[in-house]
Amino acid sequence: MARRRPELLCGVVAVGCALLLALKFTCSRAKDVIIPAKPPVNFFSSRSPVLDLFQGQLDYAEYIRRDSEVVLLFFYAPWCGQSIAAKGEIEQVASRLADQVLFVAVNCWWNQGKCRKQKHFFYFPVIYLYHRSFGPIEYKGPLRAVYIEKFVRRVMTPLLYIPARSELLDFLSNYEPGVLGYFEFSGSPQPPGYLTFFASALHSLKKDYLGTLRFGVITNKRLAKLVSLVHSGSVYLHRHFNTSLVFPREVMNYTAENIYKWALENREMLVQWLRPHGGKSLLLNNELKKGPALFLFIPFNPLAESHPLLDEITEVALEYNNCNKSQVVEQLLQHLRHVDSSTLDSLVSNPPIQLAESSSITESPCCNTVVLPQWHSISRTHNVCELCVNQSVGIKPSKVSVPQCSFFEIAAALDSFYLKEHTFYQVTSDSIECSNFLSFYSPFSYYTACCRTMRRGLTNSEEDIFQSPSIAFSSHEKKCKVDNPSSVPHIEESISLFPEVDINSTGITGLSCRTNKTLNLYLLDSNLFWLYAERLGASSSTQVKEFAAIVDVKEESHYILDPKQALVKPALESFIQNFSVLYSPLKRHLIGSDTVHFPSQHLISEVTTDTFWEVVLRKQDVLLLYYARWCGFCASLNHIFIQLSRLLPPDKFTVARKDLSVKFPEDSPITLPNLLKFILRHSDPISTVGSSADPQTKEHLQNEAVLQKGHISHLEREIHKLRAEITTLHQAQAQVESQLSDARRDKHRLQKQKQTLEKQHSVLQLHSEQLEALYEQKTRELEEMALKLQELADASENLLTENALLKILVATMEGKLENKEESEKSNTLQETFSYETELQSRDNTKLATNMSSPMASEQNNENRTD
Repeated sequence: MARRRPELLCGVVAVGCALLLALKFTCSRAKDVIIPAKPPVNFFSSRSPVLDLFQGQLDYAEYIRRDSEVVLLFFYAPWCGQSIAAKGEIEQVASRLADQVLFVAVNCWWNQGKCRKQKHFFYFPVIYLYHRSFGPIEYKGPLRAVYIEKFVRRVMTPLLYIPARSELLDFLSNYEPGVLGYFEFSGSPQPPGYLTFFASALHSLKKDYLGTLRFGVITNKRLAKLVSLVHSGSVYLHRHFNTSLVFPREVMNYTAENIYKWALENREMLVQWLRPHGGKSLLLNNELKKGPALFLFIPFNPLAESHPLLDEITEVALEYNNCNKSQVVEQLLQHLRHVDSSTLDSLVSNPPIQLAESSSITESPCCNTVVLPQWHSISRTHNVCELCVNQSVGIKPSKVSVPQCSFFEIAAALDSFYLKEHTFYQVTSDSIECSNFLSFYSPFSYYTACCRTMRRGLTNSEEDIFQSPSIAFSSHEKKCKVDNPSSVPHIEESISLFPEVDINSTGITGLSCRTNKTLNLYLLDSNLFWLYAERLGASSSTQVKEFAAIVDVKEESHYILDPKQALVKPALESFIQNFSVLYSPLKRHLIGSDTVHFPSQHLISEVTTDTFWEVVLRKQDVLLLYYARWCGFCASLNHIFIQLSRLLPPDKFTVARKDLSVKFPEDSPITLPNLLKFILRHSDPISTVGSSADPQTKEHLQNEAVLQKGHISHLEREIHKLRAEITTLHQAQAQVESQLSDARRDKHRLQKQKQTLEKQHSVLQLHSEQLEALYEQKTRELEEMALKLQELADASENLLTENALLKILVATMEGKLENKEESEKSNTLQETFSYETELQSRDNTKLATNMSSPMASEQNNENRTD
């Protein structure tokens, strides 16, 4: 067919070529499925003071940077939410400093820009600052305008000029470590080493974006002598409590990096700022591992000229760490309190501290109220004691005549008192009885404890207890006059009661060296990190965002300053003192669910952080279960506790000391009989009382004992029933165990059969896979044979057609050949006959010629003539 119609073959070839072209075009379109990025647009408005290079022209940014002294480069991504949020902050800073700083924004996300090709940032935005040829100085602080502007100003003027003594005191009394350099500009406009010191300040900002190291310059020779700087080019590192240092130029090379490293390694941190970046970090964890931490949340404005609250915190920190009562620190504290500093002497020398004048032999006692634990719940009585510290000989801490409580004197008195508290439990008198006992720490002081029995429910205040003008001592037969017994009852109230007392005499001075619970002070900006304060216990609806909390990871506890109190120096000092005492009066702050109120018919009470003290520590014997909502095993114990609560009537157990609490054995299963045994074993009733108890109390106790016996008999009957049930359960358990053993054997046998069947199944599956593969192979071969047979059939049909044509052609040719042979035979016969005729005629001619040759010659001549 193709031979007869070649145009069909050409058409097929043309269609195939068209299909190939279409397939190639489709594949090429499949690769370009990503729509090319839209061209970038302006990120900042045209009226903004920020130069926006939205096409990523990094080379142009580098070009214009060389002509400016201070440049801020803001690398952003247009889609980044933080970049969009920081845009307004950058514009606000630029509007303030546009005449001094060049602000340039570079789109570092467009794939055709040079910034994207040369910079590989892992986050956006990125802020770089350049001070002439020095940089980049990356800013990693909060993306707030005030913080960014403060950092830019620090880069603009990394050195603080100290012209006079007041500025020097401001510099040295700051909570951040300071580095001072002395340079004489009179002989040279650029003294040797000044540029190196300037570069070290910039290097500090480059390494530490918080700027914890402050750098200052002194040009006055007399002022430099106050900080032991004599030679021009010397560098001084100020430290409040340790010896201040001068840079050792003979040991270390005088380079910017060495100055920074030297200051960083030898600095003394008084208060540290914490600025979590908001992501996963170990910042707080690493700081809390160092020991108890005092977190102070204050609203902070870096651009403010003065920070009164921060100055008070600095004053507290200086007093807290002033262990040696350094005269330098005292002068700095006076400067913080705005005391006249005209009498400032050399800060290098440290003259001995003059002791205060001796006090008189007698002075007013320092007292504290102590409430002893209840010795019995039925009696509804407890003893209240007034513990006083009396000095016979000693040195007065200050000139103020008002009695001032010493923090550690009260702590020592409480130690001695609690060792002898058993002697005060038997006091059951309405009158006040006192006794004296010597101090363990000082031979010149003794303690006085005056106690009185109080009944529960009385409304008299504690101040009414000690109104007796004179009380006879029971041991030494001395008289203890309690004048103004409520004077300074607690340490935290001392400052509020006597505001006129000199603050220098407070017990917080050097407290960090006199306690095993030294605090590390940390500052956090409440405008940025109030969420952390809320996690520690602050209110989310407060208007004044000031908060203080102490976190002690080792003791697994934390305390908060009363939110009702203002965060001022006296409250902060009291908070620190109360934490540092051996028996701290601070109450642990617990964070938990809200208080749950149960109806009266409930037999089981759920304890929360608010009700734990009242329910567990002040009530009768308590069986306490600690559980979690996700604990499935805890939920399985609910029915056991419900049964136990039905067996045990409420409010019928005597009070036991909480220090005798017992934990349920971990190796025993939590069942109803075991819980009953555990309760009966450890809740022993008190059958007798002291002879001092009144008849009503004895009668009440007898009735209580009768009720207890009835309950015990009831419990014994219940226990007998439970034992019978346990025996039945044991029998059923034996039957179940035998059935379980049979089931285990059957299970073992079934497992073996299962394994055998699995092996057979695997073999059959493998054989099946092989057969499937063979089947597929044979199928493919058959398909190939069918195709070949089809081709042969088509070829045979063509051959048959051609054979028929050939037969017709052969028959036609044979007929033509036969006709040709016949014609050839007839022609041969004709030729033979003509030949013979010709031969015969030739012979006849020859004879005739021979006979008539003369006549012929004559005729020839005639013919020639013709």
